[in-house]
Amino acid sequence: MRSVPTWALVSSGCAPVFLIMGWLVAASLQGHPYDPAAQTISVLAAPGNSGAWVMTAAFIALGFCHLLTAWGLRPAATAGRMALAAGGVSAWAVAVVPAPSSGGSLSHGSVTAVGFSVLAAWPVLAARAGTAVPWALRPFPSLAATAVMAIGAAWFLVELHLHGAAGVAERAVTTLQSVWPFVVVLSCLRGSPRDGRPS
Repeated sequence: MRSVPTWALVSSGCAPVFLIMGWLVAASLQGHPYDPAAQTISVLAAPGNSGAWVMTAAFIALGFCHLLTAWGLRPAATAGRMALAAGGVSAWAVAVVPAPSSGGSLSHGSVTAVGFSVLAAWPVLAARAGTAVPWALRPFPSLAATAVMAIGAAWFLVELHLHGAAGVAERAVTTLQSVWPFVVVLSCLRGSPRDGRPS
């Protein structure tokens, strides 16, 4: 099994930090009119908002983190690495095509949907069989991660449609999607001393 470079632990670990710190700082700059329980993260990056530059920078940094992690995650199946990289590009697209300050946007909604989809799919696409495979890349944990992310995305869509706690749902699923690459990299690094055969 191919080893994972230690810098991938940094790139994957920074992803949730950039995302969460981004929405916390942007929300504090935005102030009282913004409701984090009901409103989405993308609203923080809308043009004209006080914290737009912070949230946009967070999306860009998140994209870089996913791309670097996908590059370094050599034990994962190629399809999964490509899906994770696509998630990174989608984060950039969300930054380039921000949500409007009011109302909806088909273009922003489309790039967001693509991002949710590829980041939910990458764990199961990255799975590999074999006793030397790190536990987070084995079929069952990978399928479970994808299933939880898909359920979270469905929850977000329901809350968005009902004008409910869309902000809470989105934060839950995006946190999971940003943390899972770190879990996978950590499992690969912990398992690497026992992996003696080449991939």
